Amino acid sequence: MKRIFNGILFVAIIGTTTFMEGQEDVLGRIEYTNFPQSNSDNTFSRFKTLVKYPIKFKSNGNYLIPGVQYENINFIFKDDVPFPAESLEHLKSYSVILTYIHRIHKDWQLGLEGEILAASNFETGELMNEDLEYTGSVFFMKSKKDQRLILGVRYSTATSLNFPLPIINYYKKFDPKWSYILGVPKTKIQYYLSEKSSFQAFVSVDSFYANIQEEFSTSGVSPIDGKLAQNISMTSIISSLGYELRFSKYISFYIYGGHSLINDISLRDENNDEVYTINDTNSLYGRTGLKFSIL
Repeated sequence: MKRIFNGILFVAIIGTTTFMEGQEDVLGRIEYTNFPQSNSDNTFSRFKTLVKYPIKFKSNGNYLIPGVQYENINFIFKDDVPFPAESLEHLKSYSVILTYIHRIHKDWQLGLEGEILAASNFETGELMNEDLEYTGSVFFMKSKKDQRLILGVRYSTATSLNFPLPIINYYKKFDPKWSYILGVPKTKIQYYLSEKSSFQAFVSVDSFYANIQEEFSTSGVSPIDGKLAQNISMTSIISSLGYELRFSKYISFYIYGGHSLINDISLRDENNDEVYTINDTNSLYGRTGLKFSIL
């Protein structure tokens, strides 16, 4: 049951940036996250950038949206463990995303999205087949003034689950001062102080997944059953308060702070079964950055 739950949670969040940004019509983001680990000397920090460029077809109003994303993880590992922790301290992820939006009705659009992800510690200095993961999504989006509904399915090769999982997301601005989003990866309620600034309270999912190029035993010796650490994953559910300030029509600054409700940083084998828990204690969380939107 735990394996299925972790798989569902991971598929639900892998590549979530694309859908989360899609809700907000975000075309670019520069972001820094700091996640100190409670009951541990370890610290997790991340720098992430995202760029998308929508191409509109004049003949029918459809869109092709290519995008790229880069993540750089610094995992300062100071806990005493029986395996080479230094191989986990520098993790990187490169994504190429392609989305196609087709209008099928006045209010409804069909979306097709594919993503190629290379995530690894890259300790050999080369790209390996095991570093690559693929994600595909099909979704329908209904948009009206002040509300949006997204329904679809998503499948990823980065989990042992061999079936697609649902995508459900609903946004509504129900008052000039208030709006909310229900869904994954983020459920939030937002209060607008003015046209340029707002506060929000939300629960969101954050994650990272990377291949370990030179696999190792978590016991420090070769295990008889062949259970080796071949991947590292972080899955966290975060409760946060945040503030956003719009500098101009297209550029906004944001800062979020909160505490995790679920925090699981683990080493996994080739079947994505957990072989070692690095940390599962909830802790503080902070994130800040700039986003570029077309709203």
